[in-house]
Amino acid sequence: MTIRFVALGDSFTEGVGDDDPACPNGVRGWADRTAEVLAGQQPELGYANLAIRGRLLRDVLAEQLEPALAMRPDLVTLYAGGNDLMRPRVDLDALAEAYDLAVSRLAATGATVVLFTGVDGVEDPLFRRIRGRAAIHNEHTRVIAARYGALVVDMWAMRQLRDRRMWAADRIHLNANGHTEVAIAVLDTLGVRHALVRPVLGPRAGLAARHRRAANLRWAREHAVPWVGRRLRGESSGDLLRPKRPTLAPVETG
Repeated sequence: MTIRFVALGDSFTEGVGDDDPACPNGVRGWADRTAEVLAGQQPELGYANLAIRGRLLRDVLAEQLEPALAMRPDLVTLYAGGNDLMRPRVDLDALAEAYDLAVSRLAATGATVVLFTGVDGVEDPLFRRIRGRAAIHNEHTRVIAARYGALVVDMWAMRQLRDRRMWAADRIHLNANGHTEVAIAVLDTLGVRHALVRPVLGPRAGLAARHRRAANLRWAREHAVPWVGRRLRGESSGDLLRPKRPTLAPVETG
């Protein structure tokens, strides 16, 4: 029985892209959706979400691991490293070593630990450039999960996440459709019955070349340029934010 659920990570776990002004930090996301289902079956559930957008793996572990351990979770989810993979240089082996140590500590508590592979970005020009890095990081994640008995949500195998209609306008974060798909995958991995419904998007419409160019220029102006600017200034989109649910608290199920 899950009574204490703690989610750790970056923007993926915070829920960025799944905008909801009624939620803390203005976003909902797969973790909130998962918690809502669990709370519907176990009203005594306490849920904390310590994730903050923009965090590198070292930041996630330095800021979130000890508070999570202090909450004595029954269920803990961890995804980190995606922001590291997008940096010009990254030491994949060092990432794996830090990840391994964190997962070993979480697993030693007796909690159910859930890890994630990254999405296969083969169809996206931005993510295709780091596809090799992502594949190596995913393989490290699978090895670590097997070593400590953690569960793995294999987003690399979720071909539906290749559809851009699963992604927010920034092309980096999942939208409500994508976060719903991940929530379903998490609950299925846990063996939890649920009534979440997969989005039905229908066939993908083709775009004329000029429309694609216009869309790419608009994306570069509105999202890519500000992102690069923050990197050059050493800033993060999460610098002024606090965790959306810093302590274990009941979940409203509606």
